[in-house]
Amino acid sequence: MAKSDITGKRKLLARNVSHSNIKTKRWQNVNIQERRVWVPELGRFVRLCLTTRDIRTIDKIGVTAYAKRHNVSL
Repeated sequence: MAKSDITGKRKLLARNVSHSNIKTKRWQNVNIQERRVWVPELGRFVRLCLTTRDIRTIDKIGVTAYAKRHNVSL
C-alpha cells in the first residue's frame, strides 16, 4: 500500500458526481515519492516513502524536526 512513512497519509475514498448527480466511488491517491534523505544526526542517508508535502516541509524545517513533530523515530 502506498503510504507515507512519517505521516501515515494514504489514499482516500471519494466520489465522482456526474451531471445527472449519479455518485460512483473512486480513489484519491496521494503523491508518494521514494527519497533518500540525509539525516545529519545519524550521519547517513535514510530511504523513506514521502508525500510531496512531506518533502517540502522537510526542506524547510529538517527531517529530524519533522519526524519529532509526528512522533516517529528514524
